[in-house]
Amino acid sequence: MGEPGREEYRIQSFDAETQQLLKTALKDPGAVDLEKVANVIVDHSLQDRVFSKEAGRMCYAVIQAESKQAGQSVFRRGLLNRLQQEYQAREQLRARSPRGWVCYVTFICNIFDYLRVNNMPMMALVNPVYDCLFRLAQPDSLSEEEEVDCLVLQLHRVGEQLEKMNRQRMDELFVLIRDGFLLLTDLSSLAQLLLLEIIEFRAAGWKMTPAAHKYYYSEVSD
Repeated sequence: MGEPGREEYRIQSFDAETQQLLKTALKDPGAVDLEKVANVIVDHSLQDRVFSKEAGRMCYAVIQAESKQAGQSVFRRGLLNRLQQEYQAREQLRARSPRGWVCYVTFICNIFDYLRVNNMPMMALVNPVYDCLFRLAQPDSLSEEEEVDCLVLQLHRVGEQLEKMNRQRMDELFVLIRDGFLLLTDLSSLAQLLLLEIIEFRAAGWKMTPAAHKYYYSEVSD
């Protein structure tokens, strides 16, 4: 994980001063304020969906660099504190900025995907990630294509891991998804297609058969 070239590429989306801060955090984490670094990454993730999809890799790299240099976890603590703050204010964020809300869900799922404790996902993130996905499966969210797209993408990315951590909550989430697919009358054609695809994806053991991939993704591209 954390090829230098890819980290450099992601850093280019920041202003020059912030680029220098992040480069230093990756190479000499003890020389910078790592809580500030955590806030910078979260702030940018809430504004840039492309970055939010990949920020976990950068966070993992900083955590590894800090652990190797000083055996500490200042950055990880700052990152998790900020994620918790945004999580507690998630309804306000969704009301204020639907795009920011989608970016937040993408980011927290990305962090869940990358951060490990003893090679296991962080238990502290399991319920917050589930809560975000449950919010995306509510009827008012399912009527918004961007939120449906986010829900399905995150389940593709972390659904299998989440299910291993708490099968009951995944069952409950898919009850909501199935009910939305079957009962809501204002779903767009794309939302219906995406929901049916993720239902079948989980039913197949979190795998996509070649036939299903051809069916769903030729439909999406059309």
